[in-house]
Amino acid sequence: MGEAFAGRTVGKKAMLWGALAQSIPDIDFLASFWMNTSNNLLAHRGFTHSFLFCFLITPLFALLAERWHRPHNIRLGKWMLFFGATIFVHIFIDAFNNYGVGWLEPFSHKRVSFNAIYVADPFFSIWPGIAFAVLILLNRRAPKRRIWWRMGLGLSALYLMYCLVNKAKINSDVKDILQKQQISYSRYFTTPAPLQNWLWYVVAGTDSGYYAGFRSLFDSEKKIAFEYFPRNDSLLKPVSDHEDLQKLIRFSQQFYTVEKWSDTLVFNDLRFGQIIGWQYPREKFAFHYYLEYPADNKLVVQRGRFAKWDWEIFKTFIARIKGN
Repeated sequence: MGEAFAGRTVGKKAMLWGALAQSIPDIDFLASFWMNTSNNLLAHRGFTHSFLFCFLITPLFALLAERWHRPHNIRLGKWMLFFGATIFVHIFIDAFNNYGVGWLEPFSHKRVSFNAIYVADPFFSIWPGIAFAVLILLNRRAPKRRIWWRMGLGLSALYLMYCLVNKAKINSDVKDILQKQQISYSRYFTTPAPLQNWLWYVVAGTDSGYYAGFRSLFDSEKKIAFEYFPRNDSLLKPVSDHEDLQKLIRFSQQFYTVEKWSDTLVFNDLRFGQIIGWQYPREKFAFHYYLEYPADNKLVVQRGRFAKWDWEIFKTFIARIKGN
């Protein structure tokens, strides 16, 4: 986006401005240095990913860049358009994975998540990565630079639209399957399994518990092998007044279960999937929080996500993507 906007005027430095603006919403990672895990879960992708933050930070970047590059022929309004668009694209795209984004903070704590693309999908990221590498190497006045920045932005945008089409197809199939298998539910979600957009993780249920399973776009059978996980709210009575529990429930958007592992009470946020769940349907959930040992909850969102992956697991993953 930096190259598209000001590459001809300020050269390759334009991409540095783009990278800086694209990264600024993630400054909230600094909160992890002093916040506990439950507070940090809500701080991340909170205010710094809101429309208000975008509105406030854009003129500061624009004024800095406009003064830095004088003399130039770029009006302040154009600088603001560039930085506003770049920051907005960041917070917009973040809403397409399953973590959730606080677009309306601090006026509303509602998190927006479309669950259409995995948080780290190489098929989305590779195109701007290739374009960036080529643009770094090309002469700043090379005519081909326009082709490359258009490719980097265009192919990623096309892939995102492709993911939305996949999402619509999966949701349609899942609704039909839930009805056919006579599974009652008050809420459900679908979200891609790791690193791709063809195998999807499905959760549906009520306040009593949830059914979890996987559905590939290439599945021919109109059924899902669901596993049922009771919510087990009664286990929370000893810690019902704990502040971190209330924040975890809010963060989970009600998609949670509780388990007892030996003497440890565990809170599972189902939205982040299971560790190799397509292979072992009763596997642990990637997000599991030790309620009685809060100090042991580092990297809780993706705890052990790839710990059990090896070549054999990878082959079963590819086989499951290909469909049943």
